[in-house]
Amino acid sequence: MNTPGRPSAALRRQSRLCLSGLAAGSLLLSLAACGETSTVPLSAGVGVQPALPAPTHDKIPTVNIAPAKGWPVGILPLSTPGTRVAAFASELDHPRWLYVLPNGDVLVAETNSPAKPEDAKGLKGWVMGLLMKRAGATVASANRVTLLRDTDGDGIADMRSVLLEGLNSPFGMALVNNDLYIANSDAVMRFPYVTGDTHITAAGIKVVALPAGPINHHWTKNILASPDGSKLYITVGSNSNVGERGMEAEAQRAAIWEMDLHTGAYRVFASGLRNPNGLAWDADNSKLWAVVNERDELGNDLVPDFLTSVRDGAFYGWPYSYYGQHIDTRATPPRPDLVASATVPDYALGAHTAPLGLASSAGTSLPASFANGMFIGQHGSWNRKPFSGYKVIFVPFVEGKPVGAPVDVLTGFLSKEGTAYGRPVGVALDKQGALLVADDVGNVVWRVSSVP
Repeated sequence: MNTPGRPSAALRRQSRLCLSGLAAGSLLLSLAACGETSTVPLSAGVGVQPALPAPTHDKIPTVNIAPAKGWPVGILPLSTPGTRVAAFASELDHPRWLYVLPNGDVLVAETNSPAKPEDAKGLKGWVMGLLMKRAGATVASANRVTLLRDTDGDGIADMRSVLLEGLNSPFGMALVNNDLYIANSDAVMRFPYVTGDTHITAAGIKVVALPAGPINHHWTKNILASPDGSKLYITVGSNSNVGERGMEAEAQRAAIWEMDLHTGAYRVFASGLRNPNGLAWDADNSKLWAVVNERDELGNDLVPDFLTSVRDGAFYGWPYSYYGQHIDTRATPPRPDLVASATVPDYALGAHTAPLGLASSAGTSLPASFANGMFIGQHGSWNRKPFSGYKVIFVPFVEGKPVGAPVDVLTGFLSKEGTAYGRPVGVALDKQGALLVADDVGNVVWRVSSVP
């Protein structure tokens, strides 16, 4: 096992081969040149029965990230036939997550990573910092939740207000009765809310502390209330790629928690989920679903990120295995007892696509082909050539299960030259059933609606 904060042997070799004496810009170009290219189509790792090629343990992991550019004037994403796309709101500050209130107001978390001084140490941390800067992911966090309101129903927000400020890298949001819950990077907070509020001045109350600290590798914490409003489900990502900092650093992480809102008691509901983000209930509110970012550095074609139903008490493999009982030899000491119980996810989304946003299509006003399934915002890859993700997809459901091939809903986030106009993150349906998409590079919330 690697010593926490110490670069792996592969990365130390990589530094000698590719990084020595290079300026930052040349360094990134050199890293991109050093990686290998995928040998199978992305579609092979998508669906109910994905292909899982043998892992590769390259001396030089693939590094390929689209530099952030932003949207040129006159250029828009491309929406699926029968729909159109327009900016619901623009000139935001790194919008990542969305929540639609019952009165139709849209909340957007303008946020980014908190300070993580220990995560940036060592060669690997330094390189990842350069990569994230290139991807537009190192801007200071605005630490606020902004309210957007469309007062005339034309599909464009014509009023905005800072609902909450002074937060700590906020992400997930959930309203239960008159309580608005906000998942900061280190705690779930509760604020009083009255329908129509545009600014909340009351101090928040800490409901539960969340794993954080000076590493806090996967800092985004999402929340979803149970249909009856009695419980809150909370996502907590891992503190590493594959447990290389030691499993003591992963206590209660790589998991989805369940918290009782009446008593404040919480427990790990499901574990072995490297970085769960999006949460959603299915069409009849009976089953919890999540999208999960899987591990890196096993090659261009492993491991598929996935969409899965989440069972109480289930273990999904991380870090000891992936996609069921496929053992990851990097995780030491091994845990064959846990591997034997690992649950196979329901649906693969392709390697390194980085699914973050998740929303059930129940109630959508998009064409009828989108009536039953899940919308997924794929933030996009850094560990694959060619790129994967960088779009919003729809996974159709039949009898409560995902089936068939995904459908592209919103694309065009990458230029022909491989720069990123935008990167989709959170997705949500607005009160009219149109699809909202947060774009944290373009600083826009897009709205996809049916063509009249």
